[in-house]
Amino acid sequence: MDTRQQQVSEKAYLVGWVQTRRGRIVADYDPEESLEELRELASSAGAQVVGSVLQRSPEADPATVVGRGKAHEICSEVRAARADVVLFDQDLTPTQLRNLESVLHSKVIDRTQLILDIFARRARSREGQLQVELAQLTYLLPRLSGHGTRLSRLGGGIGTRGPGEQQLEFDRRRIRARIQRLVRGIGKVRSERFLHRAHRRDQRFLTVALVGYTNAGKSTLFNALTRATVATSSRLFATLDPTVRAIQLPSHRQVLLSDTVGFIRKLPPHVVAAFRATLEELEDASLLLQVMDASHSQRQQHQDIVERLLEKMGVVGTPRIMVWNKIDHLDEASRARLPKGAQYAEVSALTGEGFAALLEAIDGALDEDPIVESEFEFSAGDGEQLALLHRAGNVLSTRYEDNRVMVRARLAKSLCERLESENALSVSPVTSH
Repeated sequence: MDTRQQQVSEKAYLVGWVQTRRGRIVADYDPEESLEELRELASSAGAQVVGSVLQRSPEADPATVVGRGKAHEICSEVRAARADVVLFDQDLTPTQLRNLESVLHSKVIDRTQLILDIFARRARSREGQLQVELAQLTYLLPRLSGHGTRLSRLGGGIGTRGPGEQQLEFDRRRIRARIQRLVRGIGKVRSERFLHRAHRRDQRFLTVALVGYTNAGKSTLFNALTRATVATSSRLFATLDPTVRAIQLPSHRQVLLSDTVGFIRKLPPHVVAAFRATLEELEDASLLLQVMDASHSQRQQHQDIVERLLEKMGVVGTPRIMVWNKIDHLDEASRARLPKGAQYAEVSALTGEGFAALLEAIDGALDEDPIVESEFEFSAGDGEQLALLHRAGNVLSTRYEDNRVMVRARLAKSLCERLESENALSVSPVTSH
């Protein structure tokens, strides 16, 4: 990406549309909140919002969504505000995109292309870049015919990051070939991830995955729990590439904590499909931590959106803890109204409040490790094994007999198998607690 593109700061005008019936909104979301989210997306893409409008009508106009008369009004407002780009809060068909650019005499970007532009800015790993390019080309392919999305306008700014002008000048046949190569490349990534997950299973590592709406504070919580340095930001989609780190629970067992890309409303199926290799981390998770911004006015809607996406991925049945984050932003009365119970936890990823209770809840939600009784001699070799047991297990009792030590402890299955394989001591499972 060249320096000039990085420094572009465009002025954006936002347009939303919502269906009404007898003057009442029939959408299952708050259109004003959705438009505000579009404002945050525009800011994340580096744009300055200079105006917005929300059109209400019984049906979307097939040619322009908002209607030709309203489109001419928007054109006047765009000119008055000296906006460089018009951002629509829904997907546009190639025909609608072409018609709107003709009426507005301005660059038009829909919600999906804006999200993909942000993805292109944030992808750092090779895997992330492959996934973003696949999603972009899948989106752009039907829009490259006739006089649709004009390649001549891809000189800089929102909607131009990622494949770039030279990539988009390929003819449709070559774009399809590129898509096939990307699919094969991502297939290889999926195979590598499958092997990594199989290795974790062989090592008896349990995985706990963070999921939630974008900007709920997942990465801040991840960093605080793991002492990692994953990039965090108040902007949407600050995290795109998945990260996995080990954490130790109060029982002394270690689990792997995985951070994943945030969800958002109106996320098109092909975008979810492109990130399937990343989101497959959720499929093998033993526990999901669904992180929610407790201070957000639309937290219930965000929770519902995440729930629907998890259902589409087939992981809705995975055990889950609902983590209310950012409780430091709430007063006592608001905190008292939060849902309570064993499946809920309240934390502040910023201050660390509630971390001890969260780790205890994770421990309790995961399958219990077996309790074993081990017998050690007073020797250097057994001393090392005994130190390992104290360090990595949860010792419940210790009893001394002559020159031997009898230890009762709760151990991870992987540690039990390791001690047994070394034949350094006798390990026998017990059923009493």
